[in-house]
Amino acid sequence: MTVFYLPRTQGSGFRVGFTVGRVLGGAVERNRIKRRLREAVRLQHPGDQAAVDVVINPKKSLLTADFTEVEREIIRAFEVIRKSSEKETK
Repeated sequence: MTVFYLPRTQGSGFRVGFTVGRVLGGAVERNRIKRRLREAVRLQHPGDQAAVDVVINPKKSLLTADFTEVEREIIRAFEVIRKSSEKETK
């Protein structure tokens, strides 16, 4: 999974988007990937995060990965974003 982020100067809150292209499978597989990612983000969403836009670009292995592994990847990505945004505000 690849995660891109960009701090925003206007507004507040933490926005997350997903890019799931046709190369990852048919509509059923792509929708399943998006549902799994949305649930992992919902469960691990950092409520006190700075104003950041996040785009998650999954890999096809996400379909067969255990959900706890998906959550771990999301947690790790959010931690990197949090640490980076703290550095920028200092």
